[in-house]
Amino acid sequence: MLLTVSCLKSHISNLYISGMNIGIIGLGDMGKLYAKAFSKVGYKVCGCDLPENRDRLEEELAPYKIKIMDNGHDVSRTSDLVIYSVEADRMAQVVAECGPSTKYGAIVAGQTSVKTPEIETFEKYLPADAQIITFHAMHGPGFEPKGQKLILINHRADKKAYQRMLDLFTALETDIVEIADYHEHDKIVADTQAVTHVGFESMGTAWKAAGFFPWENASYIGGIDNVKILTTLRIFSYKAHVYAGLAILNPYARQQVKRYAISESELFKLMIKEEEAEFRARLYRARDFVFHESRKPIMLNDSVMKEFSLSQKPEQQKPNSHLSILSMVDAWYHLGVNPYDNLICQTPPFRLRLGIAEYLFKNEELLEESIETALYDKTIRGDDLEFHSAVREWSSIIGYGDIEGYKKHFNDVQSFFQGRLEEGNKQSAELIRRLMME
Repeated sequence: MLLTVSCLKSHISNLYISGMNIGIIGLGDMGKLYAKAFSKVGYKVCGCDLPENRDRLEEELAPYKIKIMDNGHDVSRTSDLVIYSVEADRMAQVVAECGPSTKYGAIVAGQTSVKTPEIETFEKYLPADAQIITFHAMHGPGFEPKGQKLILINHRADKKAYQRMLDLFTALETDIVEIADYHEHDKIVADTQAVTHVGFESMGTAWKAAGFFPWENASYIGGIDNVKILTTLRIFSYKAHVYAGLAILNPYARQQVKRYAISESELFKLMIKEEEAEFRARLYRARDFVFHESRKPIMLNDSVMKEFSLSQKPEQQKPNSHLSILSMVDAWYHLGVNPYDNLICQTPPFRLRLGIAEYLFKNEELLEESIETALYDKTIRGDDLEFHSAVREWSSIIGYGDIEGYKKHFNDVQSFFQGRLEEGNKQSAELIRRLMME
């Protein structure tokens, strides 16, 4: 007998959900998002969080039939899949406490964006029979899992357990990318997230230090700058601990952030000395390496980028040096990184950053305007100095491994933009949606 499409989907869903109870330790933004998503497709879900959040979570999650447990021990003891969705810098503490209670043969996963310390923690505190299959959702809590990239890494599990995880995320209709080794994951994420975020965070820090909002400045009007501004606002609309963990706990991030800071500093020195020949030659070498004709281009739509402006006077646009973009491409060149390869772990900010870099470097006229502005336009030199100082600050904080300093620095800048973060987040989400559709 032939099955209808709806019956077939129901049959497949039943196969997915058979015999797996899911427990989530940490019901913050991402923990809740995935708890709801698992429940919607038919899985039995439980979870826990801090005691002071229990009443609020029970009220919010009751419609999804998600049971709130007393603590992580209860979650670990009763769940076939245990997902730790806690801050990266608290992972070791929580796993040390709850890991020994893991149900025999259960699958254990983490939802942090940095896998090296996570895997080391699992190996240290989990029972030997626990199967470790971790994942990384390449999106924030503002997006549903459906259609979003999700990295799946089988660290220590048999084929049957791994298939259950594949079935789980297939049921959510995520775009699954399988990576064999967590070290490879962290190298790619260092580029797609840690360095990408530092670039935008440095822009925000520079604008705060200069004391102006970029949409009120004629040098930050236009397609590329609309993307830079909205992505910066998007990043500062989220929580500091997410970015701090990404940058400081990832062992590959520090060297990449340091290289970005070196590239920016060396380019800035060439600019203030007006050494045009070396400056131009260096950037064209980087362009030829990164944007080789063999790379499949992203091709951001110019008309769409121009639509999303916070400025009230777009007609007053002035040239921009785009030092932040020039530095990123130069850093990719010196690191020997092909950012197009890293699109397998892309996030919306990374795709937009690579997209505007491509847009700038593959447009000869625009690149020449950027070079001329960087070298000879004194009206933007002060802004570039602030950016130079901001990159140094962020690089030093990350180099020292100062998580609390990172959070404080982030929150200070976040406060400066507080009145526009919600609007920026909404506009950036729509910008991402539009550009991804092109």
